[in-house]
Amino acid sequence: MAEEVRIDKYLWSIRVYKTRSDATDACKGGKVRINGSDIKPSKTVKPGDIITARKGAVSYRYKVLATIDKRQGAKLVPQYAENITPQEELDKLKSPVETFFLKRDRGAGRPTKKERRQMDSLWESLNFDVPDDVAAKLASDLGIDGSDDEDFYDE
Repeated sequence: MAEEVRIDKYLWSIRVYKTRSDATDACKGGKVRINGSDIKPSKTVKPGDIITARKGAVSYRYKVLATIDKRQGAKLVPQYAENITPQEELDKLKSPVETFFLKRDRGAGRPTKKERRQMDSLWESLNFDVPDDVAAKLASDLGIDGSDDEDFYDE
């Protein structure tokens, strides 16, 4: 058992993230908090700390019981961290995923101003946040290049 452990290493050790670099990226991206404060990957954890780690739509919460710096088997994780995630967060995993697809013919060019307004209206009517990677994939499928958005609205 280590006395001081970096948060990224601890999250990897208790199997919250698959790789340590995933844990580091989550810390840098503001998806991990300790006791309600934003942190850097080098922040150390100690027993009694409450860690909030956002993965997708769910914010998982863990109470640090003991520190560890080596990856543990799934059966041993409860010795080092207690999952205190509220039930309403866990229910988000079971909720049906609302998906829809906008289809544009390949090579049809950029959407017209009218088509863009219709797409924006559809996004707003669904009233949920779209992760950046999903939005980027959708934009790619639609042939939208985000690098010149400023010019797009001036048309």
